[in-house]
Amino acid sequence: MITLVDVSRTVTSGAGRLTILKPISLTIPRGQSVAITGASGSGKSTLLGLIAGLDAPSTGRILLDAEDITALDEERLARLRGAKVGIVFQFFHLIPSLTALENVMVPMEIAGRADARARAQSLIDDVGLHGRGHHYPSQLSGGEQQRVAIARALANDPPIVLADEPTGNLDSATGQQVIDLLLDVNRKHGRTLVLVTHDLDLAARADRIVRLKDGSVVHDALSSGVRVAGAEAR
Repeated sequence: MITLVDVSRTVTSGAGRLTILKPISLTIPRGQSVAITGASGSGKSTLLGLIAGLDAPSTGRILLDAEDITALDEERLARLRGAKVGIVFQFFHLIPSLTALENVMVPMEIAGRADARARAQSLIDDVGLHGRGHHYPSQLSGGEQQRVAIARALANDPPIVLADEPTGNLDSATGQQVIDLLLDVNRKHGRTLVLVTHDLDLAARADRIVRLKDGSVVHDALSSGVRVAGAEAR
């Protein structure tokens, strides 16, 4: 479960103090897929970064499985993030000097897993890239690179997957395939999925849509035909 209690984010800019997010309270049950939507500058990516523990809120508390991540030091936060959160970015962030397989192995090697290579190969196969693990990022299409990024995000079997505009650099058909993959991970394996997207058609495929405007939540509702989220949650 993800819980935000009166979470806000204010930064200092050249013109003074800029409030990116006004106080927000949200609860996301285990196993639910949530799409965060809104115009550019509405605070979508900032909200996701706060949930991931990549940034600290100016006010409020963020709890992942009842653990207050805002109370953790950097070392403990990094350990929790490595165990509980997988992140997929818009720009892939693959290491160019490593093969697809080696990119997926990185978080497992950091965690000291002995089965890193075998599990990485299994994940590469799961995202439809069997036979492509030995290729470098420059040898892969944008959609293939994003699939590698998803496999890497799943490496340590996190209960929470966060995706920040994962289809932003992809054509429509490839973007649909990437969303299919993320929703498959959510619905077959019970992982909580929080997805930032500007594409309302993609957002409608999630269980729930949260829309931001000027740093505030202006819409929060279940999608039509939503399944019962969390029923099979881990």
